[in-house]
Amino acid sequence: MVSAERLLAFAAMSFLLIVVPGPSVLFVIGRALAQGRRAALTTVLGNASGAYALIVAVALGVGTIVERSVLVFTALKLAGAAYLVYLGVKAWRQRSSLHASSTTGEDTRTGLRTWWEGFAVGVANPKTIVFFAAVLPQFVDRAQGHVVGQMLLLGLVFTLIAVASDSLWGLLAATGRDWFARSPQRLSLFGGVGGLTMIGLGVAVAATGRKD
Repeated sequence: MVSAERLLAFAAMSFLLIVVPGPSVLFVIGRALAQGRRAALTTVLGNASGAYALIVAVALGVGTIVERSVLVFTALKLAGAAYLVYLGVKAWRQRSSLHASSTTGEDTRTGLRTWWEGFAVGVANPKTIVFFAAVLPQFVDRAQGHVVGQMLLLGLVFTLIAVASDSLWGLLAATGRDWFARSPQRLSLFGGVGGLTMIGLGVAVAATGRKD
C-alpha cells in the first residue's frame, strides 16, 4: 500500500491546497452567513462527499478524461458556476426572512437538500478536479500494486483534512452570524452578503480558464 513517506507528503500538499480558500471554503462561508451553523456543517459534509466522488472517479480512470478534455472540463465547470449563482440569488432573495427563521427555529430546507447542494458544488470544483487528476496519481506507488486502493486511501486523507478545515471556517463564519442575528436588519445584511459571496464565487469559477 502507500508508504508513510508518500502519505505524509500527500497530506502536506493537500493541506496547502485546502487552507487557501477556494470555491468549497467560500461556499461554506456563504452558507454559514446566510443560514447558520447547521447548514454550514451539513454543506461541509456534502462538499467532502462530492470531493470523494471525484477521487473515486480518478481511481477508476474517469478523472483522466475530465482533465484531458477541455470540453468536458468546461461543461462541468460552468454547471458548477451556474449552480453557485443560482444558490446565491436564492439566498439574496430570502435574506429578509432569516430573522423569523432564526427566532422560531424553523428550517425551511431539509438536511438532505443542503447536503446535496454542497455535494454538487464539491463535485464541480475546478481546483479539486485538476488536483486529483494531475497530482493524486503521482503519489501512487504502482510497484506495490493495489493502485485503486492507494488512490482511495490518499483521497480519504485529503477528505478528512478538508472536513476539519472547512468546518472551522464554517463555525467561525456562523459565530459572526449569531451576533448579527440579534438585529433583523443586521441579519438581513449578513444574509445578503452570504448570497453575494456565492454569486461572486460562481462568476469567479466560470472565469477560471485553461490555457489549452
